[in-house]
Amino acid sequence: MIRITELRLPISHAPEALEEAILKRLNLNPQDLIRTEVFKRSYDARKNVALAFIYTVDLSVKDEERVLKQFVNDIHVRPSPDTSYHFVANASQVQTANFERPVVIGFGPCGIFAALVLAQMGFKPIVLERGKQVRERTQDTWGLWRKNVLNPESNVQFGEGGAGTFSDGKLYSQIKDPKFYGRKVISEFIKAGAPEEIRYVAKPHIGTFRLVGVVERMRQEIIELGGEIRFSQKVIGFDIKDQQIKGVKIEGHDDLPANHVVLALGHSARDTFEALHAAGVYMEAKPFSVGFRIEHPQSLIDKARLGPHAGNELIGAADYKLVHHAKNGRAVYSFCMCPGGTVVAATSEPNRVVTNGMSQYSRNERNANAGIVVGITPEDYPGGPLAGIEFQRALESKAYELGGSTYEAPGQLVGDFLAGKPSTEFGSVIPSYKPGVHLTNLADALPHYAIEAIREAIPAFEKQIKGFSMKDAVLTGIETRTSSPLRITRGANFQSLNIKGLYPAGEGAGYAGGILSAGVDGIKVAEAVALDYLSK
Repeated sequence: MIRITELRLPISHAPEALEEAILKRLNLNPQDLIRTEVFKRSYDARKNVALAFIYTVDLSVKDEERVLKQFVNDIHVRPSPDTSYHFVANASQVQTANFERPVVIGFGPCGIFAALVLAQMGFKPIVLERGKQVRERTQDTWGLWRKNVLNPESNVQFGEGGAGTFSDGKLYSQIKDPKFYGRKVISEFIKAGAPEEIRYVAKPHIGTFRLVGVVERMRQEIIELGGEIRFSQKVIGFDIKDQQIKGVKIEGHDDLPANHVVLALGHSARDTFEALHAAGVYMEAKPFSVGFRIEHPQSLIDKARLGPHAGNELIGAADYKLVHHAKNGRAVYSFCMCPGGTVVAATSEPNRVVTNGMSQYSRNERNANAGIVVGITPEDYPGGPLAGIEFQRALESKAYELGGSTYEAPGQLVGDFLAGKPSTEFGSVIPSYKPGVHLTNLADALPHYAIEAIREAIPAFEKQIKGFSMKDAVLTGIETRTSSPLRITRGANFQSLNIKGLYPAGEGAGYAGGILSAGVDGIKVAEAVALDYLSK
């Protein structure tokens, strides 16, 4: 196949215009074109440029060799790379009478794809998920948002689909992906009911409500292929002998023998991290970030980012990505920006407040929100690999107190935050966080260096997005779960550095950040598990 890049068309072009542009670009007749497939579509919405889609297209043509030779010096016409997925093994190749099925702990994006690919290769994995099935979990999550009642085992962090289910459903990442594992992730989502457009739009997303059905269908495929998904099964310990995993201990259930265990825990499985540390599994503290959620009118962001193109339905709600390097040496950046979304309660522990952002597929809520977070390092929380957890907990407990000890979140208007005075009433921006926002002074919510850096960053961001520092934009505290505070370090074989058969994976282990990268890591780990079976 042939790939054409940088093919530009007016954003409102007719469906047949793309094929016409391809034929013109390659000097072909219609009968020469066999098949076309859009690989990627982005848009150019610069204020002084005509609004346009930019296409990357893969196509089959007659006499492909001649066409490629004709355009050999054109960097925008090249052979298409092979983006199809190729399985590395099959369980039928395993030569052992004592075959123990692989165990996957956690059924978020990483665990789903680790289990799915293992199942597709015939290994019939057993998945242990401490939370509930996604629809029951959704009811429990609404219990916190609407009734101030937290279920510590079924919430935004724990349950089928993981934290990614209650998010924007973003499916883009900056990871290096030379084997196109990301295409495998996208293809499986589409097969499970996600919209076809996520295959080619530049910044694909699914949205929370659609993710629920997608996750259910992926679970069903794993089961049909011989896998098992066991819900409400909380792993509380590990059987390790001679630096080899032998099994896992499950609260209220018999121990489960296993010599291949995938740790797809997610970044909030703090008690499991503690159990792993107690069992002697090597891990180390790593950097992460803390901060607030900021909310603006989505219309303000659209106007600032898209200018005269704001409101165009073909483009949708605008997003942003911002970074500022503060004078005190701290980096401040926007995190998990959710256009037309809501700020959600994301705690998994009693008497603590944590925020996150979420959008539906339509992204048509009134407010835009994003985390405005400050990078911190293990030097800020010395004390070993678990010290970052205690650092997070202290901030989350303080946020609970500042919010009135009711699971309401502490909040402050941007103008008051910059002026260093408490807020007393909302302006034009009404915060979306449920159970609610309690106005206060957020200066006490984070360490002084973080407050100082954010106060410097917001006016700097104003220079990039007019209106960003509007006085009645709302800050809601606090954002602490940007990534795992530790890394369960693994080697080139994807196994723990000191425990054979243990495969740290995804966000919780410190090897992913977001749905797509977690899914990709799950695939890589599944392949490593399969290859290890074959080596026995």
